[in-house]
Amino acid sequence: MQDYSATLKRFMPEEAAPIISRWINDTGCLFKISKTRSTKLGDYRAPFRTAGHRISVNHDLNPYSFLITTIHEFAHLQTWQQHKHAVKPHGNEWKSNFQNLMNPFLGLQIFPAEIATAVAQYLANPAASSCTDLHLFRTLKKFDKHADQVLTVEMLPEKSHFKLQNGRVFQKQEKVRKRYKCVELSSNKIYLFHPIAEIYPIETTHQHEKTI
Repeated sequence: MQDYSATLKRFMPEEAAPIISRWINDTGCLFKISKTRSTKLGDYRAPFRTAGHRISVNHDLNPYSFLITTIHEFAHLQTWQQHKHAVKPHGNEWKSNFQNLMNPFLGLQIFPAEIATAVAQYLANPAASSCTDLHLFRTLKKFDKHADQVLTVEMLPEKSHFKLQNGRVFQKQEKVRKRYKCVELSSNKIYLFHPIAEIYPIETTHQHEKTI
């Protein structure tokens, strides 16, 4: 049995590393620390042909986000072991497994009080992703490196222009339920942005001005 604790300690709270290492060994899971992905924090893939359980978690998450995402994905693994594809990915079975896997970590008191409170509230009815619980997501983002330098969609006034890391330019519009409508200036297509999507503000210039 291989001990992955030394590697895992670089990405999550030290006390949690031996537990996650044991989970990896017990399940025979291929656990990958992944490159940055803008569309997801982590991923679980069920066994297929000769491949076993596979979990990947983004390398650039802060330690608490990394741990919570890891537990989220192991809850998927456990749910698949119990029910295969017979239940919804984030149905009651997954929620119950996530709660059961998370509770011992709260008992270890490895989370700062602010995060522990947000997690406890989230556990009352876990969502498909911690990103969809704005209170938990905002709380976790406070512990990111350079958190004070990050700008998000919700911080900008309506009609402001911003760009993404890939250079695409948008104009912020009104809020629709939990997300903001934003128009891509080059295509005039409308996209829905998470309130805490990280963006780069830009000055409006004639080059980017467009009638919306």
